[in-house]
Amino acid sequence: MPISWLPVPPVAAFDLLLAVPRQWRMQTTGFDLGIFEQGMRGYAGLGAPVAPLKGVGFDLLGDHFSPLLALLAPLYRLFPGATTLLVAQALLLALSCVPVTALATEVLGRGRGLAVGLAYGLSWGLWRADSFDFHEVALAVPLTAWALAALARGRYRGAVCWALPLLLVKEDQGLMLAGIGIHVFCRGRRRLGAGAVAAAVLATLLAVLVVVPALNPGGSYTYLANGGWHGGDPLTRLLLPLDKWRTVALLLAPTLFLALRSPLCLLLVPPLAGRFWTPTPSYWGAGQHYNAVLMPVLFVALVDALRRLGAGVPVPPARRRPAGVAAGWAPALALLVALGTAPLPCLDPPGAAVRAVRRILAVIPDGAAVAAANSLAPQLTARCTVSLFPEFTAPGQAGVAGRLVARWIVSPDVPGDFPVPRERQLAVLASLPAAGYRVAAVGGGVTVYRWGAG
Repeated sequence: MPISWLPVPPVAAFDLLLAVPRQWRMQTTGFDLGIFEQGMRGYAGLGAPVAPLKGVGFDLLGDHFSPLLALLAPLYRLFPGATTLLVAQALLLALSCVPVTALATEVLGRGRGLAVGLAYGLSWGLWRADSFDFHEVALAVPLTAWALAALARGRYRGAVCWALPLLLVKEDQGLMLAGIGIHVFCRGRRRLGAGAVAAAVLATLLAVLVVVPALNPGGSYTYLANGGWHGGDPLTRLLLPLDKWRTVALLLAPTLFLALRSPLCLLLVPPLAGRFWTPTPSYWGAGQHYNAVLMPVLFVALVDALRRLGAGVPVPPARRRPAGVAAGWAPALALLVALGTAPLPCLDPPGAAVRAVRRILAVIPDGAAVAAANSLAPQLTARCTVSLFPEFTAPGQAGVAGRLVARWIVSPDVPGDFPVPRERQLAVLASLPAAGYRVAAVGGGVTVYRWGAG
């Protein structure tokens, strides 16, 4: 096995053990694993990526421009199920270790390079994404890793070529391509850099202003308000509250803040500015999947910084500067930080309550139209048409645009509070008997209702 591939098996095993058992224990959610599985079912059937959890006939390309997800359709067609997406995500994240490790071993030598590759693969930005359902960013991470590795080697055309497919992963990835283009421009490849920036700007505007609105039921790009001007001082909006600085510190910590010694670290600025500009606090923090694509930037910047400090293998130990000698310990310290902060995968089998829920879900026939609570949706999306409870219409009632006519309802007796407030869900549950629904099965704190059942 080539040395650059050595971190892939342990990182893949770690990511798989972190993500897959969550589906077995019913810890995944419809928002977003169920949504992406529904879209993947559409691609696998050679159709549009329609996700009824977002609304009847809702095309996911009308939410985010992510056509590159169709590359996973053949895998899903062979192994249909939400678990397939979790496996694919884990393998994609692990695959991104290859370019980072290859660059690190070239610059730092075998042992230190492997340490950097493992530290990267176990970094918190990756495992947080891996442990939060599935997202299209999984495709962006290896592309960014290869692009940054090429950039660090001065292979600017290769860097731009690796980064261009990011435009098909999600519309906000144009910020990363634009940053790479600016870096290439500043390095003297002005035509290539300007072309990359122009492609990023034009493709992003086309996606946000034309393609997504054309496929969105409301005829608009839903997230456009995040980039709108809401008054106030622009610097205050970007730099406050302090949660944003906490995220910056957490991002730099896995590299022992040494990534700041590399100009490649400036590539963090466009995507972070885009997130920090929004008025939505969930984009500012260290949770979910938003920081995964920044990890390749940080660790390639770390390798570049160590090269600049004289910690690389071309410099004989006797001729190294003191800073280079100290930096020589950085890969081992970075690996210790990664090992110390990575969670231990929970390998507990499904408990009695989960087994009971699986038994009662089995009463719902394949192909049924079901309104399911967020916590239960990904257990049904592989075999049923699933909408989000309580957004449904009962048979025989006047239909509501965008709502599924559901003969089956499944919900916890005490539902969660996202994405629909608990009070509203409880009110709809109380109204089900009057709408013609009867209890079909009960178990594990979950109830299945069937319309017209005796």
